[in-house]
Amino acid sequence: MVQQLKTQLRDVLENNILSFWRNRMTDREHGGFYGRIDGHDQLVVDAPRGAILNARILWSFAAAYRVLRKPEYLETAEWAKRYIIDHFIDQEYGGVFWSLDSQGRPLDTKKQSYAIGFTIYGLSELARANQDTEALEWAKTLYYDLEEHAFDVKNNGYIEALTRDWQPIADMRLSDKDENGSKTMNTHLHIIEPYTNLLRVWRDSGLERQTRNLLDIFLDTILNPKTCHLDLFFNDEWQGKRNIQSFGHDIEASWLLHETALVLGDKETIDRVESVIPQLAAAAREGLQSDGAMVYEKWTDTGVVNENRDWWVQCENIIGHVDLYQYFGDQKALDVALRCWDFTLRHLVDREHGEWHWGLKPDGQVNLTDDKAGFWKCPYHNARMCLELLERDF
Repeated sequence: MVQQLKTQLRDVLENNILSFWRNRMTDREHGGFYGRIDGHDQLVVDAPRGAILNARILWSFAAAYRVLRKPEYLETAEWAKRYIIDHFIDQEYGGVFWSLDSQGRPLDTKKQSYAIGFTIYGLSELARANQDTEALEWAKTLYYDLEEHAFDVKNNGYIEALTRDWQPIADMRLSDKDENGSKTMNTHLHIIEPYTNLLRVWRDSGLERQTRNLLDIFLDTILNPKTCHLDLFFNDEWQGKRNIQSFGHDIEASWLLHETALVLGDKETIDRVESVIPQLAAAAREGLQSDGAMVYEKWTDTGVVNENRDWWVQCENIIGHVDLYQYFGDQKALDVALRCWDFTLRHLVDREHGEWHWGLKPDGQVNLTDDKAGFWKCPYHNARMCLELLERDF
């Protein structure tokens, strides 16, 4: 059963995901990658280019090279690295630009901590995969940028966004779907993720201290002790409405926080995190549906549930439950993962045009409104799921 799963995962990873990005999204004329292919598989040549998309491409191909050792994946990772260093990194003020135009010129110059985190993630993965010293030095530089400008010494945690020269900014949202909180669960999750990865190649005492601090923030502040869900949006003093339960983020955090504890490596930290993981995963399972998929989120103040089956939620659901099976011996968790993978193969993987659809709508129709590739639709959640499971011994 597990071997069949791994065979399917490798096939989808190489022949459906990575091939799509190499063949259809690489811009051989201007460098880097095109900014968008819409839900109907139409390339939008002049679409803006997001930092998150490019950093996630870098991570995906660097990780694919590290695991599979195919030279074409290293070639694409290095192509992504060059574009990020030459165009996205702000050589004057530090950090990375939020977006560029299709010619590679700065478009939105704000400094979003989330985007800087993902750039660290991609660069550190290339250092991990190929001992790339240039990538490692830039990852360190961006880490120092975050610590100097975005870390809140008074209240702890990381400010969501700042202006190009690191001044306060009114609109700190990642997207128009988010609340305008100065601190968010999502950004902290995707700072602890790259910090953990950077620790694998640079065992710096300051980095280790801040990574441990992030774990404490999650366990002591972001995790809701009454519901075991992660709360999402906060102000500077970590106050928030605590009214949204994001099932996908809950299950994603369950294995990412576990990963951090395992990389830190001491028994006390591992035991503390492992005491929480089953509770966090159980809260996430409130979003499981009879078709094997996990829905997006619920607003507790209104009772409204977003019943979309988005691609990234299924990926995190699968990894999180494999993690429970692998480390906690939970056989039912493996069954959850396999059912969700079956749903994903049947409904989300686009065998005709490549990559995955954004998701399924509550009525069962494929979501063709949102992108196939774009600002938020990247080879990250799905490639990471495939690579995680290929590497794991379970």
